[in-house]
Amino acid sequence: MIESRWEPEPPPTWATAVPSLNHTELVPDFAERLAQRLGLPYRQALTKTRETAPQKSMQNSAQQVANIYDAFVADPEQIVADEPVLLVDDIVDSRWSLTVCGVKLRRAGAGPVFPVTLAAASLRD
Repeated sequence: MIESRWEPEPPPTWATAVPSLNHTELVPDFAERLAQRLGLPYRQALTKTRETAPQKSMQNSAQQVANIYDAFVADPEQIVADEPVLLVDDIVDSRWSLTVCGVKLRRAGAGPVFPVTLAAASLRD
């Protein structure tokens, strides 16, 4: 997908992952291997600071964002300032984790954020 059909502008110059407290190595390990394959440096620029309820258990979008908004922090020392970043996650459900992590990266100094996930947990119209 990434090598043959995906052409973001500007292209990412580094990669990071959405962290998990349940599977601490799963996504970062995959993201690091993907970054290596793409010739990008990998940095663990995000930390998850507390456990959250599953997004699918929330009643609506407002509850979903409230559930995770303060659960992630970006480490400015790991961010490549003003450079585009590939943000990797395993499964997307509500899309709020990617959105919140993207906001945290941008506010900490990252350039454009390009999210990519391995799977979608739900189908939406």
